[in-house]
Amino acid sequence: MKDLIEEAVLADELGLDVFAIGEHHRRDFLVSSPAIPLAAAAVRTERIRLSSAVTVLSSDDPVRVFQDFAQVDLLSGGRAEIMAGRGSFIESFPLFGFDLDDYDELYAEKLDLLLELRDETFVTWSGRHRAPLDHAGVFPRPVQEQLPVWVAVGGSPQSVIRAGTLGLPLVLAIIGGQPERFVPLVQLYREALAAAGHEPGAGRVAINTHGFVGATSSAADAAFAAPYLQIMNRIGRERGWPPSGRREYDSLRSPSGAVAAGSPEQVAEKLLFEHELFGHDRYIMQISVGAVAHADVLRSMELFATEVAPVVRAEVARRAAPAPV
Repeated sequence: MKDLIEEAVLADELGLDVFAIGEHHRRDFLVSSPAIPLAAAAVRTERIRLSSAVTVLSSDDPVRVFQDFAQVDLLSGGRAEIMAGRGSFIESFPLFGFDLDDYDELYAEKLDLLLELRDETFVTWSGRHRAPLDHAGVFPRPVQEQLPVWVAVGGSPQSVIRAGTLGLPLVLAIIGGQPERFVPLVQLYREALAAAGHEPGAGRVAINTHGFVGATSSAADAAFAAPYLQIMNRIGRERGWPPSGRREYDSLRSPSGAVAAGSPEQVAEKLLFEHELFGHDRYIMQISVGAVAHADVLRSMELFATEVAPVVRAEVARRAAPAPV
């Protein structure tokens, strides 16, 4: 936990835009309640936005989620965000007494309530999976007039359409395969935004991939490849995936693969390639994957902030600039 807070503080000092912490309920991950370490980071940082990645809303209570993140917002002076997802792991469902058969219905209902809580101080609401609220006051209120809520998606078209219909920003997790196969989902999101009558450009898109920046390509591989394969194979054994080795890793970190690992030049090239595909507003790199050495994570963050981010920001700005007449 000390290492995690040190990483959040460094991200702030480096001028990065957002630091996000996931939620898991298993032995190989640290955090089961993202709001707690985010609150600790809030009082140690000054500028960086602080988000869950993700809050498993399907198995949580939206009232408590809102209250927790309102407090992070107060502690941070208005820098809190929620990435609300259905969860790619299922351990939280039996822990908190929910039926996996209700997987999507739980999420849709609880997202509806979370948005009501975000928009109104006194809420009247009823649903199937939670006790109703009758003009219930929910406090504290955050600094921000609207606490940002992103819809986090792993690849479900239904979730993408939901985000677009509601006019909520979308976070797309690209964990394997080739990024190109996710392009139709972003197109679907933008079509859903338009169909629901939202203003053009109203939606925001973020993508999230595994990645690591080393001083050289070989340095990145030396620090990242073995821990990455270790954790992915551990999860894969539970899910019946075939084992991955160096050949699979090399394919993922190739120019067309999902993993953004390599030298600063290679990573910048990968991120710019992805921006051509998606035209997204935010990129989130998942560096530690719960297994990379802390010192290596810090060094990767420094290289990302000083040698990758400036190149990507400048090139994206150049591409967006109007052509001279």
